Amino acid sequence: MSINRYTYLCRFDTLEEGVPRRFEAEGVPVSLVLTGDEVFAIHDVCSHSAVSLSEGEVEGCTVECWLHGSRFDLRSGKPLDPPATQPVPVYPVRVEDGSVYVEVVPRGGR
Repeated sequence: MSINRYTYLCRFDTLEEGVPRRFEAEGVPVSLVLTGDEVFAIHDVCSHSAVSLSEGEVEGCTVECWLHGSRFDLRSGKPLDPPATQPVPVYPVRVEDGSVYVEVVPRGGR
């Protein structure tokens, strides 16, 4: 099911605060993170070492890659710590009628 170009991923009430969850949207690996009252969608593969970011730790609006410790901003995908130097794509999220949808076209056209 999709709303325009958005793809349904899950019910909002299945997300846990600060616990990343991996999904696939149109064949793209996506990690959803609920922090505060916002849901963020970030590409689920670290730009440094090709491991799943949904297995990492969340603190505030960041997710840490479990392998080498690079943290990524959930809002922009930018790396905040080495060894990662390249950002990962982030995706627009919509929550409607208790359902979470993501559009797998990165913000900023990346």
